[in-house]
Amino acid sequence: MSGYLPICKEDLEKQNIGQLDFVYVIGDAYVDHPSFGHAIISRILEAHGYSVGIIAQPDWKDPDSIAILGRPRLAFLISSGNMDSMVNHYYVSKKRRSMDAYTPGGKVGKRPDHATVVYGNLIRKKYKDTPIIIGGIEASLRRMAHYDYWSDSFKRSILLDSSADLISYGMGERSIVEIADALDSGLKVSDITFIKGTVYKTRDDSLFYDEIRLSSYEQMKEQKRYYAESFKIQYDNTDPFTGKMLVEEYPHGVYVVQNPPQPPLSIQEMDDVYALPYMRNYHPSYEEAGGVPAISEIRFSLVSNRGCFGGCNFCALTFHQGRTIQIRSNESIIDEAKKIISMSDFKGYIHDVGGPTANFRHPSCEKQLKYGVCKNKQCLFPKPCKNLHVDHSDYLALLRKLRELPGVKKVFVRSGIRFDYLLADPDDTFFRELVEHHISGQLKVAPEHIADPVLLRMGKPENSVYERFIIRYKRLNEKMGKKQFVVPYLMSSHPGSTLKEAVALAEYIRDIGYMPEQVQDFYPTPSTMSTVMYYTGIDPRDMKPVYVVNNPHEKMMQRALIQYRDPKNYDLVYEALVKAGREDLIGYDKKCLIRPVKNASHNAGKEHKNAHTTKANDKKYTKKRQGKKETKRKRK
Repeated sequence: MSGYLPICKEDLEKQNIGQLDFVYVIGDAYVDHPSFGHAIISRILEAHGYSVGIIAQPDWKDPDSIAILGRPRLAFLISSGNMDSMVNHYYVSKKRRSMDAYTPGGKVGKRPDHATVVYGNLIRKKYKDTPIIIGGIEASLRRMAHYDYWSDSFKRSILLDSSADLISYGMGERSIVEIADALDSGLKVSDITFIKGTVYKTRDDSLFYDEIRLSSYEQMKEQKRYYAESFKIQYDNTDPFTGKMLVEEYPHGVYVVQNPPQPPLSIQEMDDVYALPYMRNYHPSYEEAGGVPAISEIRFSLVSNRGCFGGCNFCALTFHQGRTIQIRSNESIIDEAKKIISMSDFKGYIHDVGGPTANFRHPSCEKQLKYGVCKNKQCLFPKPCKNLHVDHSDYLALLRKLRELPGVKKVFVRSGIRFDYLLADPDDTFFRELVEHHISGQLKVAPEHIADPVLLRMGKPENSVYERFIIRYKRLNEKMGKKQFVVPYLMSSHPGSTLKEAVALAEYIRDIGYMPEQVQDFYPTPSTMSTVMYYTGIDPRDMKPVYVVNNPHEKMMQRALIQYRDPKNYDLVYEALVKAGREDLIGYDKKCLIRPVKNASHNAGKEHKNAHTTKANDKKYTKKRQGKKETKRKRK
C-alpha cells in the first residue's frame, strides 16, 4: 500500500476498512518516516497483512479521543514517542521545556507526563477487555522496577502502572509480528508468554523456565543495594544469545516476567525494514501548524546501523537496542539516498550517515554472533579488548559511493564518532577521509570529561586517549590546510564527580581556550548504569560506594565551572573554588579562572563564610530529603 495510514473515520471509509486490526496511540505527531518508531512498527504490520490506524497525541482528558477509530480487532498499541515523555517535557533542572520538536509547530503540552501510563489507563477505562501492547523507548526502559528521577521515587514496572497486557521491548520489529500472529490465531493475550523481546505479568509461576529470580519490588524499595544488584543482573542479560528469563515479584503473588531479547536482525531484514513504503514526511494535516520540527533533523540523513558496543554508563542503548551491531547493506542505503536526492527541496547535502555510533559497521568480534557479547567485559572499556575487530573499510566504501552520486555535493558525518575505536585502527585511511570530506567545519565528539575517576564511572576511556585523538586530528587538518575544529561534549555532575574533578575540567577548558555554549548536566534517565549509581550511591559493577551530586546547588556550581567565563556564573564559580580549596585560581595570573572582586580580602572572608553556610545548607537539604523519604515510607 502507499499513502498515509488512516487517522480518522473518513480515512477508513476511503480505504474501505470496516474495522482496523490495530489502533496505534502515540505521543508524537504522526511522521511516516523510518526514523520514527511508530512508522516502522505500523509499516511492518501492514507488510504482514494487518491494518493499522494512527491516533496521534489524543486529548488524554477525554476518553472518547482514543475511540475515534473504533475498537481494533486485535489490540491497541501505545508508544509515548521517539523520546521518553519526561525527557521530552523537562530539562534536568525539572523546568519545563519551551518547545516540543515532535509536535506540530513545536507546541508544548500536547502529550501528558508519563504518556504511556496515561494512554494505557485511558484505553482500559474505555475498552476493558481489548488487549493493550506498549512499546517504544519509554516502555522499553521502564519494563522492570526502576528509579524515576522526576518524582524521586522507585516505581513499579510500567506494565503494571499502564494497565497494559504486554511490553514489546527493544526495537520490536520481530516481536510485534509474532504478537500479531498469535492474537490473529485466536490466542488470548494472557496466554502470550513465549515471545522473545516481550514482558508479561502472571500469577502462575509454573510458566517459568531457566529463569533468574531478581530481588522483589518490595525488597528493592526497602534497600537500594538490592536494586543495584538486580540492575547488574538485568544489564548482563540484554544479549539475545546468553540472556535468561528474568522474574520480578510484586505483592499479592504478581510476577513481571521478562523473556530474553529478540535476536538481531540480519542485513536482509534490516534492508527490508527501510524499504517499506514510507511517505518520508509528517502527515499533511500538520502543514497549517507549521509542520513537525523534528523532521528537519532527519529528512536528509541516512541510518546505517543500530546497536552500540561502546558501553557508556549514562546511555540506555544497551537496554534498548543492545550491544550487537546490526547494519543495512550499502545497496539499501544507496537506494534510500537516491530517494532523498529526488526530493524537490534537496540542496545536495546529506546531513548524516550513521546511527548511535557512526563508525560501528560490524559486530565487535567474530565470536559475538555465535556466543553473544561478554557479560563481564566491555569491548572498549577500560582498554580495547584484544579480540576487538577494528575495520572502517565498509563504512569508508559506503561514504565514497555516496559522495559519487549525481546531485550530492557533500556527505556529512554528524552522528557520534567513537574516537577510541578510530585510534585502534592501524589503517588511518578513514580518519584522513573523514577530515578531508565529511566534516562541516566542526567535528563533534564526546569525551564527556577529562578526569579519569569520573571517566571510570562513565565507562569512557581515560583522558590520554582523547588527547592522542586531538593531536592526530590537528595534524591531519594542518597537513590538508584545513581550519576545522573539535566541539567536545562535556557533562557535569556525573556520579563520581566532586568539585575537585569539576575544577579540573574547568582548568582543561581554560588550557584549550574553549568556551562551551552548552553544557549537559548528568540526566538520570531510566535504566542506565549511571542512574542506578545516582539513586543508590553504589556502582553496580563492583558494588562500591560512589560520590553522587544530588544537591541542586552543587550541581549549579559544577555546571558553572564549565562555563566559568560567563559573568552570570561568577558568584557560583567563586563559591565553588573557595569550597574546593582552589583560591589559587582566583587572581590575575593567566592560569586563574576568575579575577578577585573589589576589596578582595573582605570578600574572600565573606565567601569563605558563605562556603561554610553552603555546607550547612547542604546538610540541611540532605536531612530534609531523607526525612521526606522516611515520612513517605511510613505513610505507605
